[in-house]
Amino acid sequence: MIQRVVGALAGLALISAAGMAAAQPAATGLDPKPIPGFGPAPKATGPGAPVQMIKVHGKSLEGNVEGEAVDRDVVVVLPPSYAKSPKRHYPVIYFMHGFGITADWFAAFMHTPETMLAASKKGEEFIVVLPDTDTKFGGSMYSNSPTVGDFEGFIANDLTAYIDSHYRTIARRSGRGLVGHSMGGYGVWKVAMDHPEKWNAIYAMSACCMSARKETAESATKMSQLTVDQAATGNFGVKAGVASLVAWSPNPKNPPFYADMPLKDGAVDQSVLDRWAANSPIVMTSAHIPQLKSFVAIASDGGDKDGLTKDATVMHEQLDRFGVPNSFEVYDGNHTNRIAERFDSKVLPFFMQHLQLK
Repeated sequence: MIQRVVGALAGLALISAAGMAAAQPAATGLDPKPIPGFGPAPKATGPGAPVQMIKVHGKSLEGNVEGEAVDRDVVVVLPPSYAKSPKRHYPVIYFMHGFGITADWFAAFMHTPETMLAASKKGEEFIVVLPDTDTKFGGSMYSNSPTVGDFEGFIANDLTAYIDSHYRTIARRSGRGLVGHSMGGYGVWKVAMDHPEKWNAIYAMSACCMSARKETAESATKMSQLTVDQAATGNFGVKAGVASLVAWSPNPKNPPFYADMPLKDGAVDQSVLDRWAANSPIVMTSAHIPQLKSFVAIASDGGDKDGLTKDATVMHEQLDRFGVPNSFEVYDGNHTNRIAERFDSKVLPFFMQHLQLK
């Protein structure tokens, strides 16, 4: 599993020192801490739309066995006109980050405040909400796990309810869009299929983890020999493998990971692999056709130099097979080098077209 998950998630490691400048106090109000393995977030390119850093309590996360925080950091980027238009209500884009990073780091990497300031001058005004789902092992996988917590419920219920009650939103399905990158792109499919009533339109950018995961006896044995400390301080691949494990085969009665390993009596435990498969969007699709058809619009993409695009293509073809309207684009790029540009040029116009704007 570790090797497969590295293949699915490690594209984020392309956001390395080669692609970023030294961190400086951000003119946008973002000042994320450096992340080991990723380094400092890029500095702001200039002024941006107003940013608020808030905490949102996740009732859905209460009682998680892993001890993950139930009060989550959330970045809220407000339209520049927000303070000057006290009677106006705005559509909301919920933007989910990838594995191994935090919401504020991702917002800085994406230059979200600067992008939204520029977009406002073209009449593209949204509230953009970026929830932090970082965990002990690097990411929630946006799944429902008693071990890690119900992050699906947190996004779809706790977070949307908080934003609607504290900001001037268009507080209905028609005013909400869901987008994510990499692990966040996976989360788009997972959260949207399980909670379709919350979103009008969805966009998955370079989604990871789309197909059913495989395992070998050798890799399963290596995983089963890890200690919690080794997993929590391990490299990207180790953490990604364990994060997926505790999200997709949780077992609150099986310490120390409170999850079932994919190894039994020296062989791969197929029952565990079946539980992983049940969390695969490609596998989930056939059981969620009415939910998928309920969206006003579905879009996804992937770079032609990104290994994840193969599964994204399979997902697109499967949606076509079941008669689910969707758009899909393979573009010139890798896993990360054009996502900020595409958020501006592709994602925002998509939501301008498919969300209620007033």
